Parts: sequence; C-alpha cells; structure tokens
Amino acid sequence: MNRRDFLASAVTAAAAAPILPSFAWASGVSGITITGIRLVETQPKKPIPKFTPAPTAWSGEGVEVASPMAIYPEYKPKRSTFRSSVVSEVTVEITTNKGIVGYGRGGPGAGPIITGHLARLMMGRDPFDIERNWDINWRATMSYGRAGVTMNAISAVDNALWDIIGKALNKPIYALIGGEVRDRCPVYCTGNDIEQHVEFGFDKLKLAIPHGPASGRPGMHENVKLVERARKALGPDGEIMLDCWMAWTEDYTIEMVKMLEPYRVHWIEEVLQPHDYEGMGRLNEGISSTLLATGEHEYGRYGFRQLLRTNGAQIWQPDIQWVGGLTELMKVGALAAAYDIPVIPHGGGMNGAAHWSISHVNAPWVELFMPPPGGPKEAYEIYKEMYEITKGPDGLYMHPPRGPGWGVDWEVVKVLS
Repeated sequence: MNRRDFLASAVTAAAAAPILPSFAWASGVSGITITGIRLVETQPKKPIPKFTPAPTAWSGEGVEVASPMAIYPEYKPKRSTFRSSVVSEVTVEITTNKGIVGYGRGGPGAGPIITGHLARLMMGRDPFDIERNWDINWRATMSYGRAGVTMNAISAVDNALWDIIGKALNKPIYALIGGEVRDRCPVYCTGNDIEQHVEFGFDKLKLAIPHGPASGRPGMHENVKLVERARKALGPDGEIMLDCWMAWTEDYTIEMVKMLEPYRVHWIEEVLQPHDYEGMGRLNEGISSTLLATGEHEYGRYGFRQLLRTNGAQIWQPDIQWVGGLTELMKVGALAAAYDIPVIPHGGGMNGAAHWSISHVNAPWVELFMPPPGGPKEAYEIYKEMYEITKGPDGLYMHPPRGPGWGVDWEVVKVLS
C-alpha cells in the first residue's frame, strides 16, 4: 500500500474523531456571560508609527505579484486592481457581565454574518463553553457556508472568546493550550525587501513571486532573478521559500522547479488554486527538489482532510483568522501531527497563531512581516519589541505576547457596527 492509499483509508476516521483535549480550566461554570458583540477598529496602544516607505520599497499592493487574476491583463499589474476596498478583515469586540472584554480578528466579509447572525446566537452564553459555542456557530451557518466568509466570521468570534478566557484566568493563550514546548520560535520574513530583511538579521526569507503563466517565459526568468538575488544576499546556508499565491499550473510548476534547482528553494507555496487537491497530490508525488506547502486559503478540518487524502502538501499553513479560529486550528494541527506534517500558520507571528506554535512540537517556524524600508528608527524598535524579536543560533526568533489572552493591549479607534 503506497502512502496516498494509506492516507485515504485512514484519514476519514482520524478527522471525524474528537481531537480537542479536555482542559482542566474548562470544567465547571465560569459565571461569565456575553453581554455585547460589535465590530470595531483597533490598534495597539503603542503602535508602529505610520510613515511613507522608501521609493524602492516592495509593497504587496503596489507591485506586480503572481495571482489567479493575472490571466486578465487589466487586473494583472497589481493586487489593488481587483481587491475590494470594502470587503475587509474585521475585529469583533465581545463584552461580558464581569467587565472582561475580548477581541478577535476574522477574515474578509465576516462583518454582516457576525452582527446579523452569530451575535444573536452567542448573546448570554458562557465564553468558557468554547467547543459548544464553536459548534453552534458552525451548524447555524452550514446551510450557506462551511468555508470562506462564514468561517472568517466564526474565526473572529472564537478568537475573541479565547481572549476572554485568557483574561479571566490571567493567562496567555499558549499557557491554556499546553504551555511552551520551546523558549522562543524561529521566524522567517515574507516580502521582497530582501536586503533590508537580511540586514535586520533574518536568515529565512519567503519571496512573493511576481509572475505566473500569464507572463510567459520572460516572467519565468524574472522569477529566477528574484530567487538568485535572495540566494546572493543570504549566502549558501539561508533558507528561501516562494509564495506563488494560487497562480501557477502543474506544468508551469514543474518547469519552474527545474529552473530553480541551483538555488536550493526550501518550499514553494500555493502553486495551485486551493481546491485542486488532486493536482497538489500529483505535484507532491513528482517533485523532490523542494517541499510543497499550502493551506492559507483552506477552511477547517474538513478542507485539510481533503488535502491529507491526496497527500497534497508536506507543510500545512492554516490562517487562524480564516480557518475557524484557534479552536479549529488546534484540530487541524492535531490531525497534521498524527501524520508528522509540520504546520506553519499563515501570518502566524502577526495574527496570534504564534500562541499555538510555541505550544506545539509540529510547528517549527513562525511567519513575520517587517515594516518597509524608509521608516524612522522608532518604527523598527517598536516592531522588535512588539514581537519580542531576538537573535539565536537559527537566525531570528520571536515570542508571542506574554500578557493575558492574546496579550495585546488594544485600544478602540472606531466603532463600526
């Protein structure tokens, strides 16, 4: 029996079994009830100051990056040509009868589902009933969701409830879900300001690949030039990863991988559209010079069960704001652990997932982004302090906030609804 057949026969039972452990702190009644739910705009009380980046700075919105929209010339130049300015990520604020307030982030389009549906279901409930609350929201939105905006909404509510639990117990999230398995987390940096990132101390870089099949062979050579530049800046021992953002095809991936072999790329990410589980499986079976990673745009344990069935990736990358919140991230992480699959959450150092990473063995690295070049010294000092960035034998490290809940001292700058 080959690996794919074994996974297909075993995964159904594994994914259906209850995975979330019973935590001692969850027993009994907390005496806390939810009294209010609203959407807000927040910022840390000590934010990184705003500034105009250097003219040469890379920007995910202002420059061309590979995307599934690149087949249409009018949308190809940059992501801002097709992204919505009103369908944005959200922050939900949940208040309680004990004065404890929780904040949770969710993905794009979640706002109307939270205020128009989930808020009514959660009002008066005990935040400590974390599994029951999650399942209520899941079942209530199943008729019109199961992925995308409904899971984005469930994520925001779930993350806010975890914040309340941590604050009620005066414990950081990572202390509630198993404690630290390491003192700090190795980090990599995403973005194409390569020289800035290396100078700052990163020895692991993920590049936003600019081109896909729509750019033809000239685009392939431009991709190679970007990777060559990173290898030159890092030296022979640094790690390079590539974010292809759902833009490539199977044939294009195979050819690009061959062209990139001299540069020792550690993984290539989201080369195919997220629903193409079979295509990812074929690539994963046929490519040996680099690893395949995906999962940023996957939703919940059932989506990852599909990925597991096809043996579609060697690294899973769920996003805590989209996958279903911390509650579902733990299920996905446990499913991966049963098959020795590393989990490196998307944006994990920035969105709270590092709390999960520092408390789980199968979470080797954490993703960070840097403020762009051109800012005042204060911007990078606050950034370093915010993520507790330190140097060590494996480049740079970070530690999730140590305060109660998610550990971030938020202030509300605007009430949205």
